[in-house]
Amino acid sequence: MAPGSVSDSAAAAFTKSEMMIVAAARELAGQRVCFVGVGLPNIAVNLAKRTVAPEMELVYEAGAFGARPARLPLSIGDPTIVTGATAVTSMFELFTFYLQGGLIDVGFLGAAQIDRFGNINTTVIGDYDEPTTRLPGSGGACEIAINARQVFVIMRQSRRSFVESIDFRTSPGNLGGAGNAAQIRREQGWLGRGPSVVVTDLGIYHFDDDGEMRLDSLHHGASLEEARATIGWDLRVAPTVETTPPPTAEELALIRDELDRGGAYTK
Repeated sequence: MAPGSVSDSAAAAFTKSEMMIVAAARELAGQRVCFVGVGLPNIAVNLAKRTVAPEMELVYEAGAFGARPARLPLSIGDPTIVTGATAVTSMFELFTFYLQGGLIDVGFLGAAQIDRFGNINTTVIGDYDEPTTRLPGSGGACEIAINARQVFVIMRQSRRSFVESIDFRTSPGNLGGAGNAAQIRREQGWLGRGPSVVVTDLGIYHFDDDGEMRLDSLHHGASLEEARATIGWDLRVAPTVETTPPPTAEELALIRDELDRGGAYTK
């Protein structure tokens, strides 16, 4: 075992953020082309590339397709994202020919607010004209949400973030329900099917046939009562809620020794 790597015994101790990253990475098994965001999505996708999805192509908003970053990128403009890339293009070409061309299997996003139908707010908290907090905005998130075949979301769970009604719809999910969303997506010419997975620091959520979020798995140490208490609506729960398998020693070593050595996102 390399110096500083995580032993099997140490794997028993992990943070909520590490569990969330590992769970999100595992959801990417079998995916082929993934549009990568910064922060937690970035770590999760790069972990998946090193474990369950070695053939996955990473796409970064700045214009890199098939990226193989030598280290974890600090932002979408970090020069390391072009390392070993299949193609380096302008943002216009990436969005026009790749994303809007239907070549992205999964878009991986974070959010400040999300509702039961997977609609996302990253624009403002409060009234748009006089917000309590002004957030970074959409960037490419809206285009990703409507054109990637599937959308995965990773975010920490609280009543402030999982809300009955988001303050601003930056990126559409299942809108008011799956049927309504499908009709709107057809009418607007959107290519994507909407959100598929939401991974939090408490559990893993998928979506029912009517487009509403459903709790399918709880992470070690999390309880159903805690999940209900940190969500702003009457939580829908699967008939059998699984327990998410804990991180392995290999997964933790990759996170701690390579992907987030300073613990900026995982402590």
